[in-house]
Amino acid sequence: MSQPAIHEYDAIIIGGGLTGLRAALQISHAGISCAVLSKVHPLRSHSVAAQGGMNASLGNVPGPGGASDSWELHAYDTVKGSDYLADQDAVVSMCREAAATVFELEHMGTVWSRLDDGKIAQRPFGGAGFPRTCYATDRTGHNMLHTLYEQVTNAKIPVYEEFFVTSLITVSGRCTGCTALEIMTGTVHGFPAKVILMATGGFGRIFSRSTNALINTGDGQTLAIHAGAPLKDMEFVQFHPTTLVGTSILISEAARGEGGILLNTSGEQFMARYAPRSLDLAPRDVVARAIEQEIAAGRGFEGGCVHLDIRHLGADRIRERLPGIRQLAMDFAGIDPITESIPVQPGQHYSMGGIDVGIDGKSGLPGLYAAGECACVSVHGANRLGGNSLLETVVFGRLVADAIIRDIGSIPPPAEVLAEAAVQEMNLKIIGILGRTGGVSLFPVLETLKETMSAHFGIFREGTSMEQGLVRIRELRSQFGNVSLSDKETLANLTLIRYLELEYMFTVAEAVALGALDRKESRGSHTRTDYPDRDDNNFLHHSIARMENEQITILHVPVTLGMFDPQERVY
Repeated sequence: MSQPAIHEYDAIIIGGGLTGLRAALQISHAGISCAVLSKVHPLRSHSVAAQGGMNASLGNVPGPGGASDSWELHAYDTVKGSDYLADQDAVVSMCREAAATVFELEHMGTVWSRLDDGKIAQRPFGGAGFPRTCYATDRTGHNMLHTLYEQVTNAKIPVYEEFFVTSLITVSGRCTGCTALEIMTGTVHGFPAKVILMATGGFGRIFSRSTNALINTGDGQTLAIHAGAPLKDMEFVQFHPTTLVGTSILISEAARGEGGILLNTSGEQFMARYAPRSLDLAPRDVVARAIEQEIAAGRGFEGGCVHLDIRHLGADRIRERLPGIRQLAMDFAGIDPITESIPVQPGQHYSMGGIDVGIDGKSGLPGLYAAGECACVSVHGANRLGGNSLLETVVFGRLVADAIIRDIGSIPPPAEVLAEAAVQEMNLKIIGILGRTGGVSLFPVLETLKETMSAHFGIFREGTSMEQGLVRIRELRSQFGNVSLSDKETLANLTLIRYLELEYMFTVAEAVALGALDRKESRGSHTRTDYPDRDDNNFLHHSIARMENEQITILHVPVTLGMFDPQERVY
């Protein structure tokens, strides 16, 4: 291996998606030295795949009866959609910042779709009482990410592309930097810093069917819990109702927001039986369960799916509002939605749980902050509403950066020698991994883990099945120590990256499993057939996963209530 390099900054942002780039801009503009580490080129971050839009109470499109939207109504829909598990102070912060955030992005260069009167266009999304989702056709994340990357490039902020973070450096209970493997050269680098901001996204790739990019393997969550920062609400995993059969590519909620309808084999708009008020625009957990129930009842199409029909919207509207969805359907299913309905099925989509942080992004480990999908503030609770994830990334990317700017002056610089020692330790670990021979093959272990998570911790869960799944996860983890890699090179060894990712995935999978077993109720995305009711008396709390002596334990902390009292949802 070539000689390691040490790169010292005041702040290191791990993750090159929307959250990381927005935070980097804010920190850099304050005159603080910072750099972004990204496992892929930032424009390949998973943020680029977000299609439907970003919520904000602009009020550009009237609601029912001509009513006008407000941040308070946005907050209410968010808390209600969360099944009252969201922390309401965090929700208020996000919703109050939403409109200003849309305008800020517009001024940076984001090209929002427009109404005929020139105002920013908004459309309805599931669980929302108003058309409040601002969009850029159906490529909103793509548009936003390019805008922020242009700004970061213009600000000359260093971006370390294709650097895989391998450890957090801690001393005396404080995070003081990280190590990262430069994928193309095989060199381990050290990054001492006063603060680390984790912005690594979700962990969807622990499931066999997911809309997530291949890079979403729970890296940040695992690094955090091993370093001493707890995780929160890891059992809450969102399954998007509509992914393209055979590929699990997301078919955005924008399609239903524009008027698309879900149909079973009888041609029935079946959501009328599950959500008579909201129909196809019920929250995602409701729609995903309904589709699974239709398929289980024998009313699904061949391949275990239902159909999403947008033909009645007409060719012009589909080309104008949903060009990306049409292109995906044509390219990956050979279907033109102008003339044919789209076969869809639920697939894992989002992680409501993550690193336990407050509104200022501080974790339980001093010096470590987190924001975006890898964090749990919690603004989504048990179920995220569509359009709130893009909002969260940019709002908290900025708010947490502001907290770092406020705090960083009182933090002493890290000792470079600690980074050098951490680099040497990681080099020895990698040499050990590459030196193994004659062991178990990596990829069957990886695929079995994904299949186990999907089979035992999917949309519907049951206690005995989950216990069996947890046993299987631990059995697979015991095999992991015997895995040997066929590729022994250090340069551009992507098999080594898959190995290190799988190590992270085991920790995340176990945290999900333990949280799901502990929560003996059904709430939001967490549906237990053996405990079908929501239980506010015993489970109106967050699940906190801590690691001690390599063992994960689950504790409980209260939900922060406020403006809205818990009540039954009716859709």
